[in-house]
Order: sequence, then structure tokens, then C-alpha cells
Amino acid sequence: MVINLTEKADMTAKRLTQQLKAVKKSLAKNPMDLKLLFQRGYILYQLEKYETAKDVFSKAIEVEPNFAEGFNARSIVNHALGKFSDAIYDCEHALSINPKYKEALLNLARAQQELHQHDEALNNYTKAIDLDQKYFNGFLGRALIWKTLNHHEKALADLNKAVSLNPSSNIALLNRGAVQKALGRLDESLADLQKAIALQPDLAEAHNNLGNTLRTLGKYQEAEKSYIKAIELQPNYAEAHCNLGVALRELGKFQEAQTRFTQAIVLKPEYAEAHRTLANIKTFHSQDEQYLKMRELYLNPNIPDEDRCFINFGLAKACEDLGDFEQAYFHYNEGNAIRKKILNYDISQDTRLFKALKSKYPQISKVFLKPDNLAHKLTPIFILGMPRSGTTIVEQIVSSHPEVTGAGELDFISQFGRNLANGESKINSSSLAEFRANYFRKIKHLASGNEFITDKMPQNFRYIGLIATALPEAKIIHVKRDPAAVCWANYKTFFPSEGLGYCFSIEDTIHYVRLYEDLMGFWGSELSNKIHTLNYEQLTVNQEKETKRLIDYIGLDWHEACLSPQDNNRGVSTASSIQVRQKVYQGSSQEWKKYEPFLNGAFDQIS
Repeated sequence: MVINLTEKADMTAKRLTQQLKAVKKSLAKNPMDLKLLFQRGYILYQLEKYETAKDVFSKAIEVEPNFAEGFNARSIVNHALGKFSDAIYDCEHALSINPKYKEALLNLARAQQELHQHDEALNNYTKAIDLDQKYFNGFLGRALIWKTLNHHEKALADLNKAVSLNPSSNIALLNRGAVQKALGRLDESLADLQKAIALQPDLAEAHNNLGNTLRTLGKYQEAEKSYIKAIELQPNYAEAHCNLGVALRELGKFQEAQTRFTQAIVLKPEYAEAHRTLANIKTFHSQDEQYLKMRELYLNPNIPDEDRCFINFGLAKACEDLGDFEQAYFHYNEGNAIRKKILNYDISQDTRLFKALKSKYPQISKVFLKPDNLAHKLTPIFILGMPRSGTTIVEQIVSSHPEVTGAGELDFISQFGRNLANGESKINSSSLAEFRANYFRKIKHLASGNEFITDKMPQNFRYIGLIATALPEAKIIHVKRDPAAVCWANYKTFFPSEGLGYCFSIEDTIHYVRLYEDLMGFWGSELSNKIHTLNYEQLTVNQEKETKRLIDYIGLDWHEACLSPQDNNRGVSTASSIQVRQKVYQGSSQEWKKYEPFLNGAFDQIS
């Protein structure tokens, strides 16, 4: 008999108790019966009487020291008790008896996963799969490791295999939906999560994950409903409270958001990400209860790296509010260093990319698209530049116009065009036409009937050459801001995206800004007539003049609402979601100077 750690028998406690009595009665007659001992331990495990179950399995092992199944079963009980090192010992003992015991390999990997021994866990999941190429739990378990390590393509491959082996597994569909979201495949994510919910409507995690995908799609109200459903099903679901807080923040409901973040922390005081999000939305006036809890977590030597990173960013924001800029700088440095280590980022990867973008553009620029391929009534407005350069406020201004839909940060240009722009895919009229068709197919349903739609992915600046060639009707707005202000704003912001690895090091950020300025200089020399450059500082000083120039460039009639972007109630999911609810204000580009004493002149070369 094998105990499956993830799935328990579908029996009522009453029926299990009746079975337990019958087994106990039989054992009274034959206390050394291995099969009866195992059965008793299994029923006790089902009833969550873990300590007693462990004693029973230990008794079975005493009866038969080479009882591999007994060691494996005891390992599962130790796992349930949180005794992961003991679980590993038991699994290793079972495997010493039977090296081809795939269930023991599986449970060994699960215990190692709990102890963050990811390489060892991956190795053992793979061994289990090698023993059985149709081992659903092996593929599912290995996928969860890949997911934890942010190797989403590998996770997806294993989850595809798991779903093919068990199409009705809501757990596999649930996790595949989350991985699809991480890869930007939002329609596929939506389908998986909706199917998981259809299979098990009371699965709170599926409703929570569905909320995450809906929020990424910009469907904030629908996301809010999904999070609320998850909380109704599981009131103590701290992650759902936190995610609901994020959705409320993006809708500009800051007080409600703060309440949700606080509730998440009440339910789970060590919830580091909730501490970070709460710190970002509130203003600290003292070293309050939350500050002290963050400090306690920070001083815990056993806190995982990712949590320590979150806590550092939360403490940095608190110290900044309290005017202790030296301590804030210390925490920004430590948080960024941890994040860079987790991502294993190397600036050379972006150096190579930018070089390829420039070298391949001449091939792209020579491609001719037939007129019938260019017929389209929808005009995309690209708002791009360095992250934290003011692109969000510019989108708020433009999308305040009644003829414009603000679609937020869309990943479609990179998703469909990155390999074209860097030369990894063949560049010809067919491939550019396909890119164009794919892009319009994705944005068409987001436009809400308007003829103009914004795409505010800042790093689309990398693909201006491709955009200008394949989407010639597009409007391209380049938002330029003081480089020192940009560098500091990038460094002090925790970006969840793995594609912004440069910003977790001052040196890498400066290097990246230089790469950006060099590339924009290249685009300017090739496509100056296609790009409208908007200086952020000038916008804050001469708001009406710069806004009218902007609207005129797009080709729209003037509309007074564009001067009041703070009244635009669309959802905003970027790091600027709080600032854009305020009137356009001056002086933000000087904020970095509070940290100038600790930067040792790092920005002198770019200011």
C-alpha cells in the first residue's frame, strides 16, 4: 500500500474510525501482522493522527527492518509533522533497501523541496520519472520545482506532460495556469484556471490565481471578484487578501487596499511580501508595530532570501518616510543585492541584445509590406522609455482622451517580435506580416471600440525599428527623464519582472542607461520623423503646453480632460499606481539627491 501525500482517501471520519476499530481488533489477535500494522498506520494518517501513525509505522519497521514501504510511509508522516530531515532519512533508508522505489524518490524530493534543497529534489524527481515515463506525480513535482526556480518554460513542459497523463487534475491545471501567466500566455492561463474551477468550484487557490491572470489582463473588477470568492471559500487565505489589496491599489482604492494588506499580515505575520506592499502604500510616522515586525523578521537568520529581499525593501521605504536616509540606503543595497543573486543577472546579456538590435535593423528596414497587409482601423500609441521615466503619467494623460483606450503594459511586442528584432528568427515580409497580425489580434479586443489604444511597455524602446517598419501607422512617444533620477528610481523600486534584472545594482543600472541612450541615439538618427520625444521635467513645468503638443502629435482633437490625468479612474498596475492619482507635480527628479551623500559620486558621470 502506498500513501499519496497530495491526495487522501475520499472517506468520512466516521467510516475511517469504524475501519480503525476493525483493524485494531484484528491486531489484538496478531500484533505482529505487518499488513495490519501498515493498514492501521494508514488510517491514522488519514485521520491526521500523525504522531500515533508514526508510532505504528515504527512498530512495523521493528517487525521487519527491511520493510521499505514502512520507511516510506513513516517519511510521509514526518513530512506532515514538518520533520523534513527525518522524512529524508526515512526515504533514503527505503531507497537503500529498494533503489528503484519511485514513491520513495518522490517523497524524498518533496522533503528536500521543503528544505530548499532544489538541486537534490530535481535530481530525485528525474530519477523517479526515469523509472516510469508515465509517472504523473513525478512530472507534477518536478514542475513545481522549476516553477519555484522561475524556470517557467521547463515547468510548462512538465505540466503539459502531467496534464496529458491526467487531464482532470485540477492541481496540474491550476499550476499550469499560473506558469502560463508568468510566461505572458494569458489566454491559455485563463482557460486552464477556468477549467480547474469547473472541476472543483471550491478550490480557493484557483480563484486566487484566476484573479492574478485577470488583473494582468487589466480586468481589475473581475479580478477583485475572484479574490473575494477565494476569501469566501478560505477566509484565512493571506495571499488572497494581499492580492486583493494589490487589485484595490491599482483601482485607486488605497484605504481599502491598506486594510487588505494589514489583514494578510494579521493572518500571516511573517508574510514578507505583504509587509513590502503595505509599506509602499502607507506613510510611516513612527517605528510602529509593522516596522518592529519587519525588523524582527530581518534579524531572523533563517529567513529565506526572497523574504529577506522583500523585508529590506519594506524597511527601506519605512526608513525613508522617517527621514533616516542612511539606513534606507543600507536596506535598498541589501535588498537589491539579494534580488540580483536570485535572478543571477549579468549585464552582458543586455549588452549583446542591444548590439544585435542595432545590427539587425538594416535588414528589417528593407522589408516591404504589401498595402493590403497595412489596412487597419486601430492605431496603437506606444509610450516607451526607461522604466520609471514618467511613462505611466503620460499614459494617464493620453488615455484621459475619450477616443483613447489605455491598455497598460502589454508584452506582445516582445512576445511576438523579440526574435525578429534580434535576428534569431528569419526576417522577411512574411515574418513581419505575421508579427503585425499577431499584435493586432491581441490588442483588438482590448480597445473597447476606440480607434486609438496605448501600449505602455517602457522597454518597447528596444523594438522601435521593428515597430516603425511593421506598424507604420503607430504613434511612438519617447518619454525622457533626467538619467540620475531614472537610475535612482529604478534602483529603489522592487520590480517583480525578471526582465529588469539590471536595476538591482547601481553599476548595472548606470550601464543599462548608457545602453538605452546609445540605442535611442541610433533610433533617432534612423527614425527621427517617427518618434515624439517628451521631456518629463518639461511636462511637469509646462504641463498644458507639452500636453497639447502630445495630443496634436497623436492626431487627436484637444480635450480638457487630458490636463487632469489624476481624475482618470482606469486601473494602473505599474510602480507609479499611487503617484498617478495625484496632480502632475514638480521636483520628483530631485528626490535622488537625498541619497547623494551615500552614492560616492556614482551618478556624476551621467547627471
